[in-house]
Amino acid sequence: MRERQQPAGGRRPVNRGRGHVPESALLPSSQLSRVPSPSAVLPHPIFCLITDRALAAPRPLGEVVDAAVAGGVNMVQLREKDVPTRLLVDLAARLRDVTRGRALLLVNGRADVAFTVNADGVHLPSDGMPAAGARMCLGGAALIGRSVHSVPEVASSARAGSDYVELGTVFPSRSHPGGATLGIAAIRAATDFGVPIVAVGGIRADNVGPVIEAGATGIAVISAVIAQADPRKAARTLWEALLAAGDRQPPSRGEVAERPMRRPSPGRPHAVHG
Repeated sequence: MRERQQPAGGRRPVNRGRGHVPESALLPSSQLSRVPSPSAVLPHPIFCLITDRALAAPRPLGEVVDAAVAGGVNMVQLREKDVPTRLLVDLAARLRDVTRGRALLLVNGRADVAFTVNADGVHLPSDGMPAAGARMCLGGAALIGRSVHSVPEVASSARAGSDYVELGTVFPSRSHPGGATLGIAAIRAATDFGVPIVAVGGIRADNVGPVIEAGATGIAVISAVIAQADPRKAARTLWEALLAAGDRQPPSRGEVAERPMRRPSPGRPHAVHG
């Protein structure tokens, strides 16, 4: 039975050089711990939950994320682009509490917010800041991901030093209705560039197998978990499908090294408020 990879021990040095984001730009230091979070290690397989508080409503976002992590999610990407900075920091701090020691936390597009709450890294939009700039803000041990929408973008992101790329839209999805889809062939072609591929867009338990067989290191989902009445159960179903697909496949060229994994136990989620 596999053990699920948790973030590694050790401590990430806080970058005080060029690119440092002062605390005063966000929240007073009295409100947030400045102890760096543990150095981040990509889990294998990656099971990423991308947040959408509108889909979570009326349930608190933290409650839904907590249940999803209990079901098997091992990476959470906070993606709430319409939220003012101070509210985003508050959401990120709550999710840091939920995920600490259980799952990685990345903030979409906001290296400053990731720095403030000691997240494990930042996930950059396809047209976002360079990976090198994000590393200046967060330090060399931070995870830097990038959204990509074509195989050439995978290649350029790999050259620029992204730790993983999120490739999509793979299948028709609720978040991009009527949008163009890449299909399985794009995943297969993307594995040539030596960077872990996280497939996104229309991922369900019944199509995880072909995604992993094509060479993806993992998956990212939104509505398949957050919009469900029981996000823990939905996550568990996807996690088991992901593990089953991985058991049938050797690691591909674009994957991180195999690491022990843990199947989630049927215990209760943590008590979370917000």
